[in-house]
Amino acid sequence: MSDSKVKSLKVYNPYDGGFIEELPYSTEKEVLTQLEKSHKLAIKKSPLAAYKRIEILENLVSLMASQKEKLALKAAAEGGKPLIDSKIEVDRAISSVKIAINILQSLSGEEVPMGLTPASANRFAFTQHHPCGVVVAISAFNHPLNLIVHQVIPAVAVGAPVLVKPADTTPLSCFYFLDLLYKAGLPKEWATPIMCEIPSAEKLVTDPRVSFLTFIGSAKVGWSLRSKLSPGTRCALEHGGAAPVILDESCDIQASVPLLCKGAFYHAGQVCVSVQRIYVHKRLSKIFLDQFLEKTNALIVGNPLDSKTEVGPLILPREVERVAAWVDESVQEGAKVLCGGKKLSDTSYAPTILLNPSVKSKVSCEEIFGPVVCVYEYTDAELAIEQANDVPFSFQAAVFSTDINKAFRFAHKLKAKTVMVNDHSAFRVDWMPFGGCEKSGMGVGGIPHSMKEMCEEKQLVVNIPELYK
Repeated sequence: MSDSKVKSLKVYNPYDGGFIEELPYSTEKEVLTQLEKSHKLAIKKSPLAAYKRIEILENLVSLMASQKEKLALKAAAEGGKPLIDSKIEVDRAISSVKIAINILQSLSGEEVPMGLTPASANRFAFTQHHPCGVVVAISAFNHPLNLIVHQVIPAVAVGAPVLVKPADTTPLSCFYFLDLLYKAGLPKEWATPIMCEIPSAEKLVTDPRVSFLTFIGSAKVGWSLRSKLSPGTRCALEHGGAAPVILDESCDIQASVPLLCKGAFYHAGQVCVSVQRIYVHKRLSKIFLDQFLEKTNALIVGNPLDSKTEVGPLILPREVERVAAWVDESVQEGAKVLCGGKKLSDTSYAPTILLNPSVKSKVSCEEIFGPVVCVYEYTDAELAIEQANDVPFSFQAAVFSTDINKAFRFAHKLKAKTVMVNDHSAFRVDWMPFGGCEKSGMGVGGIPHSMKEMCEEKQLVVNIPELYK
């Protein structure tokens, strides 16, 4: 695309299609100009002093706390997440900044032992953490504030300049957050928003001046970008999954049902670790399904800005069509619809439970990213685990059991980077390591881990001939 034909981006409410705001796209030239500015900051090797970064982040916490309602409303309006959950997202985002402050205050190198051989005598060695260079962050729509915080704040905390491209569907939370960051005292050149078309974004990401890419989005795009990165550019990729949950004979059904309902239908299932496949022992299936159906049918689907809404819209009408097509296809292949299984509007899909769909159907072996959960009855736990593992994803999973031996055995055998015991697969706190492998991604997220990923460890070795005299 030539610079003379720059387009703009229109942001709409995903529930009712109402126009919210229009933002200009940057040209490729403008994007690369911003990259050069960030690169010049990085090569100066003189980031803002740590005490100054701490001061800025502390100011940011206060500003975000004073704007909690506005931040939640923006996230709900542009992203479709129910207001009650958007408020929780804001609380998490504030907590994430606090975590970064705590980690920064203790981020240090370590002494490397010397004098262990004659050749290392009279030497002193230690490591230090330095910012890695320019960070590029490409984000997703489903947590329009907290994902941005998780990608931007670690860079700011360690002193790395960052260029951030929010999702085209949800850029407003990002821009408002960055405005607060500037008001907190961060010079604008240290955190720059980028709105551009795909070719310009790819040009940015693959530029050799980029030291680190943090990408949250589809596996297809993420792995494609990784294959094009300049030599030396490191990355963290966070994609999706098809999270399995196993309920054994001993599990507490009454305790598991509300957790699984939340884990399956939170944000209409548009979460990378959303509960997608539940394997329940056949002896428990009737009582489980009765309670799970009752809980699911009681969910309030509607306008995300209504405080009573529990399940909002999908991000785009085409996603509703895709989910509907996948469900219809699974029914043709033998799945039984226990509830839902239909569009409620052009923007919303009913919370849906499918019983025993084909394990090769898209609703089972691909990431549905919608309000659909598959339930499978089993009698052989080993076979259930084998089926649970038979997908190209490896992210988070869950086991429900009151038998500690079985819980640990199942957790050990499940193909996942994280396994929850007696909780749903979508559980997360912002300081824990978070990430997948195989098709689900690479690298580790979570504020402390991202901060370390965005650092380079430098070792200093000093020869002191008279050290021990």
